[in-house]
Amino acid sequence: MNTQTQKPPTARLEPDATAETAASESDALLKDLALQKDLHLRLAADFDNFKRRSRQESEVRAAAQKELFIVDLLPVIDNLERALGSDSARDASPFHQGVEMTLKQLQQLLRQHGVESEEIVGQPFDPHRQEAISQGHDATKPDHAILAVLQRGYQRREKIVRPAKVVVNDLTSSKQGHHGR
Repeated sequence: MNTQTQKPPTARLEPDATAETAASESDALLKDLALQKDLHLRLAADFDNFKRRSRQESEVRAAAQKELFIVDLLPVIDNLERALGSDSARDASPFHQGVEMTLKQLQQLLRQHGVESEEIVGQPFDPHRQEAISQGHDATKPDHAILAVLQRGYQRREKIVRPAKVVVNDLTSSKQGHHGR
């Protein structure tokens, strides 16, 4: 009888051992699943960050290329403005009209891309937006006012693409001259 009594408890231990093994395997699989899920979420977040950075870098690169093109285009506009300003161009009316139309098209193209220039004669000189090429003296204008624009300045949104080259009114030298006499 001892053999029969020993077998049933052994039979009962085997299912308990199998249940414990299954439970520990189940726990291990759940831990592995949680690790894999965490890894998946991290990879998905990394990929989203990569896509965002790539898009931003691409936009920055495209904006830089556009800006370089604009800077290269500005001397063409300068030459057209000089051609319109010369007296010989006014004699040839069709030539003058053609140059004027071309200049207007180029200026419209720049405006479409957010590039603007402004009329600044008479405005106060701003060293962050203009470059003083020379000084003039006009007692009818305020000190440090812009007397003439030698080369237009352009900006794209709030960024200066090219500062204007200007003549600035300087009344301080004339005041010093009067005090010295």
